[in-house]
Amino acid sequence: MRGQDGQMDIRPFRIEIPQADLDELRDRLARTRWPDQLPGTGWDYGIPREVVRELAEYWRTGYDWRAAEQRLNTFSQFTTTIDGQRVHFLHVRSAEPGALPLIMTHGWPGSIAEFTEVIGPLTDPAGHGGDPADAFHLVVPSIPGYGLSGPTGEPGWNVHRVARAWDELMQGLGYLRYGAQGGDWGSVISRELGLIAPGHLIGVHLNMLIPYVRDEPADLTAQERERIEIMRRFRSTGRAYSAIQSTRPQTLAYGLTDSPAGQLAWIAEKFHEWTDGGLPGAVDRDQLLTNVMLYWLTGTAGSSARLYYEARVGPGGPPRRSAVPTGVAVFPAEIAPAIRRFAEQSDTIVHWSEFDRGGHFAAMEEPDLFVADVREFFRRFR
Repeated sequence: MRGQDGQMDIRPFRIEIPQADLDELRDRLARTRWPDQLPGTGWDYGIPREVVRELAEYWRTGYDWRAAEQRLNTFSQFTTTIDGQRVHFLHVRSAEPGALPLIMTHGWPGSIAEFTEVIGPLTDPAGHGGDPADAFHLVVPSIPGYGLSGPTGEPGWNVHRVARAWDELMQGLGYLRYGAQGGDWGSVISRELGLIAPGHLIGVHLNMLIPYVRDEPADLTAQERERIEIMRRFRSTGRAYSAIQSTRPQTLAYGLTDSPAGQLAWIAEKFHEWTDGGLPGAVDRDQLLTNVMLYWLTGTAGSSARLYYEARVGPGGPPRRSAVPTGVAVFPAEIAPAIRRFAEQSDTIVHWSEFDRGGHFAAMEEPDLFVADVREFFRRFR
């Protein structure tokens, strides 16, 4: 949306959740109707009841949303309207004059809360033991339909449309030359930016790039075969959530929007399965619950799932080749670790890092590794 002067209408924003919403959440958690569970099955049938009950009780009695809210509000936040949709974003400018603009995009079941530990080091490297020449101006939006950018009000908010909105946002902020970073849906959206706005995008850094394998070469290495097998296992046993969200997001939304324990279980299961070490321990539980809160408080379980539906009904086939210089950070517990020979078929790979720890939520699990790799990749463009 543009103002009378033709400029993008950007409004400051603070998160201020009414106390009544927090009281209602605690009341709902106290009245949770728990399902039965077969004895001795562990995680085989899904996230165990005892794990969810323990997290839910801590959420009800120990977790401090006001502290999380205050932390999020230390970052400059704004809203605007793009293509008819409200878009919420963090915009944290560096004090360094040569800082490079970078848009970072979360995925599902993530949020802007994924990046709270890396924003400081990326915008103020000197204050975190780094080189001031590595500074970034950061734009961290909530995907339309997710959290404070939700819900969406009409069909059609697919990856292509989000990427177009991101380019419009960056231009509206005065950034005509910028980089992009993402994992999960953020990876797909960042790649799409390179396809639709190659004149603006200088480079793409991804911490997830699922291999597209049409034919398996006879000379696959042992590591490549192992990663293909991980991908097959994920597609066989780990994608129930995707099948539901891509076909019946509205039906799913009733349960997740009405039951905080249901929303918690739906998300926490993925933080166990997709992290290096699982729950508890791979991520801080307060950070995990802040992430869950951004879905619960905004009622966006259904609208966030609609991105999967839009992807399913959209054009399929192999990914279009991107000419934008691309860097990939491979963390070993990723749901389907990237394979370089296949990545080079679709992307212009100029940087490739392999790490010995970390998983799908890299900025939360291993912020130091994440920050160092983002800095290293983008140095070539300064």
